[in-house]
Parts: sequence; C-alpha cells; structure tokens
Amino acid sequence: MAEKLRPRLFMSQKTMQRMVWALLPVLVSAVYFFGWRVLAVLVVCQAAGLVTEYLTSRQRGQAIAQANWVTCWLLALSLPPTVPLWVAAVGSVVAILFGREVFGGFGRNFANPAIVGRTFLYVCFPTELTARFVPAFKGLPGGFTEWSFESLASLPDYLSGGGRQVADAISQASPMWVGKKLGLEAASQAAPLWDMFTGSIGGLFQSDGGVRVLSAGSMGEGCAPVIMLAGIYLLLTRTANWRLMLGGLLGVGLATGLFRHLLGFDGMGGVPPVHFTLFAGTTTYALVYMVTEPVSAPKRPAAMLIYGALIGFLIVTIRWQGVFVAAASFSILLGNIVSPLIDMAVSSWEARHRIPVANSEEK
Repeated sequence: MAEKLRPRLFMSQKTMQRMVWALLPVLVSAVYFFGWRVLAVLVVCQAAGLVTEYLTSRQRGQAIAQANWVTCWLLALSLPPTVPLWVAAVGSVVAILFGREVFGGFGRNFANPAIVGRTFLYVCFPTELTARFVPAFKGLPGGFTEWSFESLASLPDYLSGGGRQVADAISQASPMWVGKKLGLEAASQAAPLWDMFTGSIGGLFQSDGGVRVLSAGSMGEGCAPVIMLAGIYLLLTRTANWRLMLGGLLGVGLATGLFRHLLGFDGMGGVPPVHFTLFAGTTTYALVYMVTEPVSAPKRPAAMLIYGALIGFLIVTIRWQGVFVAAASFSILLGNIVSPLIDMAVSSWEARHRIPVANSEEK
C-alpha cells in the first residue's frame, strides 16, 4: 500500500519570493536607521502571521501561501520602530485572518491584507501608532550597533544640549506633523529635502517658543532611493505592474496641481508640494509595495491607471483634510473597495466602443 504523501507546508510562489527580495534592502535600511529592534518586530509579525494562516489553511487542506511572508513584512515595515511587540502581533493576526483567510485564502481577498492590519492598528491603537516616533540614527555605524533609540543611555551628539533626555525625543513630531501644524517652511528647515529623501530624519526645531526633537516616520518608509531601486527591480521582473505605480504618481500630481496650484491651498495647513508628499511620509513605500498588490487591484490596463490615480489623489486629499496620519492606508483601502467597480466600468466602456469599430471594418 502506497504511503500517503503529506501536503507541502508552503505554496511555491515565485512572485512572492521576488517581493521578499525587494523588501530585504528596505529591512536593512530600517535596521540602520532604527536599530535591531526592527528585526524583532518583523519576527513577531511573521510568527503571528504564520501561526494564524497555518491554523486556518489546514482546515481547508491547503498549504500556507508564501504571500504570508509579504503581508507580514509589509505590515512590520509600515509600523513605527517603537511599536509594542504585542500590538504588532495583533496587527499581523488581523491582516492574515480578516484580510485574507475569512475570504477563502490567497487569491480571494478583496483588500490588501497588510493594509487591513495597518488600518486596524491605527484606529484601535492611535497612541502606539502615531505618538511614539523617534529620530533616525545618523552616520556610521548607525543603528547597526544599537537595539533601539529608546535603549540609549543619552541622546546622540546631534540632539544633545538643552538638558533633554531620550524620553523627550519620543513624540509625533515627524516632518508631516511639522508641515501641517507649523507650516512647510518650518518643516523644510527642520528636515531638508535631502534628509527626507534619504530617510536620515532627526534634529531640532523651534515650536511654541521652545526646542523640540524631530522624529522620523515608520520603519520602512524613510529611504526613498532604496524603495525606488526596489520598485525598478519589481518592474523589470514583471512582479509589479507599471500602470499601478504610474497611476499613483499621476494621482498625487493631479491632486497637488488642483488643490495647491489651481485653487491656491498652499498656505498654513494647505497641500504640500509633490516632493514633500512623496518623501515626508509613507507615500513612496505605499505606491511601490502596497498599491501594486495584484489580487486587490483591477485587471484591465486602463482600470489599473484609474485605480492608481484614485489612490494617489485620495492620499493627498485625506492627508490634507483628514485627522488620522494614515492617509495612505485609508486611501488604498478605499481603492480596494471600488476596484471591481472600476474594472467593470472599463470593461463596459471597452465593450461599447468595440462594436462600431468592428462594423466599420466589415463595411
């Protein structure tokens, strides 16, 4: 009697493996900027995600999708470096369970699972997700010799002076916060364009008659050159669709041009320039890794451009008028919801316009 073969533990998904390769440089840069605690957050997210999917997928007799790795990595790198580990674990469970498994597993989710988990955390744990950002380590060896900013005995040299302690540097005073509350000029002085572009964010700035410490953002969003190179790799290997990325950039440019330049909302609390939107927050990270998630995105080429443009437009609009800082998360989630409608609308439009062309060719 032939021995019954055991099912494989993991599905083999080359596309997901390439996504992990594309995320690896972002992980390395995150450790450089924030210390080895970044790796601990990733391990906790991955462990919680694997256990969750193992318990659910085995009920269906299926292997664990390697997309699980991508979801957990995307979620972990989108979180602040000081996020409590138990909060990261909760986010990973929600991402896998409610973002994918309740719909039947990989390929059946209507939304990007990492965005589901991240949005849940921002709504349920706003203090842990928005008020505990820290400055990035600078110079060499950066964070490669540190556990985390919170573990420091004293402030680094570039933040020392004035009697401040490490606890004084843990706040929500990121460049995006400074730009919205104190104006873009104050944000540009606190975080020059080059610092925002490279992710080396951290310094001192004036606020309410005193001096505050500028903090960076989430772990994986900072270093734009690394993210952009990873995006090129994803495009060259056909892992991501260029229409989704381009649509997102067009949406950001369209919203900025409309609100800032055409309607004149460029003052205090107004719409920032394009470079600030792309480099001061999580926009670039979201456009490269999140918007391009293939399952929740439309399938028609024109629909992809519209979908990406809608998300880019919403990022600018929600970040300008919204209360939550997670504009990218809410924008992508809204885009996921209307994605099938965009696909159907484009398919209907194409079907109506094919008939006249066919008739004219017959004549």
